[in-house]
Amino acid sequence: MEAYTSFAQVYDLFQDNVPYREWADYLVSLLAEYDVQGGILLDLGCGTGSMTRLLADRGFDMIGVDGSEEMLEIAAQKRRENDCILYLCQDMRSFELYGTVAAAVSVCDCLNYMTELEDLTELFRLVNNYLDPEGVFIFDMNTPWKYETLLADRTFAEVREESSFIWENFYDPEDKINEYDLTLFIRERDGLYRRFSESHYQRSYSLDEIKAAASAGGLCFEAAYDGYTKEPVREDSERITVVLREQGKNRKEMHESHGNESHGK
Repeated sequence: MEAYTSFAQVYDLFQDNVPYREWADYLVSLLAEYDVQGGILLDLGCGTGSMTRLLADRGFDMIGVDGSEEMLEIAAQKRRENDCILYLCQDMRSFELYGTVAAAVSVCDCLNYMTELEDLTELFRLVNNYLDPEGVFIFDMNTPWKYETLLADRTFAEVREESSFIWENFYDPEDKINEYDLTLFIRERDGLYRRFSESHYQRSYSLDEIKAAASAGGLCFEAAYDGYTKEPVREDSERITVVLREQGKNRKEMHESHGNESHGK
């Protein structure tokens, strides 16, 4: 089954251990270091909009892009009156925006879902295309160490009153593909539990591979950190945060282009 269909119903329930507020504070602080303190911000792989909502609360005009209609339906339910969040149901490998953005972010290892190096490169190319001159892209990714050591060929399970899951994980170190087959038991209104199944595929990337794909996509590598810290990446980092910068656009040319468009030239 396609990923994030039935799982969307209980995604927020099982993500309650993710420190979204701390991550949002970190992202806002890091964005400020690159002179991004407002404007339009793109959230790639926004899911149910938890991070999108938090960044909107911190003053950004948000665009959320995700390929799952079910996840975006839940994100839309979180809307508030006079919200300025635009949600777009698009594949991250081929998304289209109406103009450029000051910066882009992506959290919760969304980019690991790019299972082909060419797809990751194309995503970077699109991001570079839609960033303002010298805009930044900040994202996190799971590391090869996490897939090889923590996830590996293991089974995980969690039981809650509203829902339970069984996560069967398989990692192939040769092709670097991580598969996890998710079986969900979701309680319905009559008190009975309905079973759902879906499979997810991710790929592990070394930092060198990320840098190479970013360069091929036109982005300039700025920094990489251990998780959501300012510490350097370690051999046993589970998650890394990467900062890339737009290159290739000229601010004066962008201004003249927008000016010509507004005058119908």
